[in-house]
Amino acid sequence: MSFEEIERLENEAERVSAIYDIFDEATRFDSQAARVEFLTTIKYIESYLKPGMRILDLGAGTGRYSLYFANKGYEVVAVELVKKHVEAIECQKEEGINLTVLHGNVIEELTAFLDKTFDLVLCLGPLYHLAKKEDRELCVREVKRVCKKDGKMFFAFINNDMVIVTQTMFYDPNYLEQGNYNRETFKVKDFPFVFDTVDSARDLLRGCGLTIEKEIAADGMSELLAEKISSLTKTAYQQWLRYHFYVCEKPEFLGASNHLLFVCK
Repeated sequence: MSFEEIERLENEAERVSAIYDIFDEATRFDSQAARVEFLTTIKYIESYLKPGMRILDLGAGTGRYSLYFANKGYEVVAVELVKKHVEAIECQKEEGINLTVLHGNVIEELTAFLDKTFDLVLCLGPLYHLAKKEDRELCVREVKRVCKKDGKMFFAFINNDMVIVTQTMFYDPNYLEQGNYNRETFKVKDFPFVFDTVDSARDLLRGCGLTIEKEIAADGMSELLAEKISSLTKTAYQQWLRYHFYVCEKPEFLGASNHLLFVCK
């Protein structure tokens, strides 16, 4: 199915599932370059974790984060819209770990949870797909509702402004002339994913009553420099990670990252 055909699908679950028939979520973190995002996100989540904490993973994908933390002994509830992703998590789930996997729409599933029941809430994918302002705000407010008063919330966004760069320099040399973006504002069309600027991400979270504690360039220039980073020796890669962790909270690096991570309370 082409992107044009997918875009015409009215059913959200069918549309998102069709997108992930093209983009393979299961192998997304396989390269050294791609793992920068995963390792950065893990690093920040673990900085807040304490024994006995309960984690909600919304838009869990194929379970990279859910399985990681469940295998470390935490109670995890994973919610995922794409059925094949749910099946992938279940196939990898080892006996004895405390992981509950729910198949469904994030916003609808959130309504079933009581107020203030999770210590950490991970919203690392849903805002890539919720295009309507009211749906995005409802998602953030529901995350806030189910998070404990002293808990932390993690939100991931795809950075509109870096998409222009990576599309042009890495994927499509004709993008600046033929790409689907506004030639004046440089806003990329919100398909197949929803793209935010740093400011629009801030506005969404603050507008829903959250306090932003940290703003992180989750993968930095990893997508743009993917081939070079993935070819680094193990020693050089470890030093690259140390460099990335050194700069990823610097404001001047935030806009030069394909993925953004916000830690909120």
